[in-house]
Amino acid sequence: MIERRSEPRRRVFKGGLISFGGAGIDCTVRNISSNGAALDVASIIGIPKSFQLAIETDHFLRPCRLVWNNDHRLGVAFE
Repeated sequence: MIERRSEPRRRVFKGGLISFGGAGIDCTVRNISSNGAALDVASIIGIPKSFQLAIETDHFLRPCRLVWNNDHRLGVAFE
């Protein structure tokens, strides 16, 4: 598999929140860099192309755009 990321990601296992339009979906952050992250969710249904990602334990809040998704994992780029 060819690595396309401009910066390596570090593995993590942290609770996060995807928020958009007054709604929120819990997620698990699986890896992260300064440019993006991979998120696990129960279902990708209803998640928009742009949203905010919050990781409360790190006081982290970033706008994101969806880059790819599969069954229960999303790849996002930070804006």
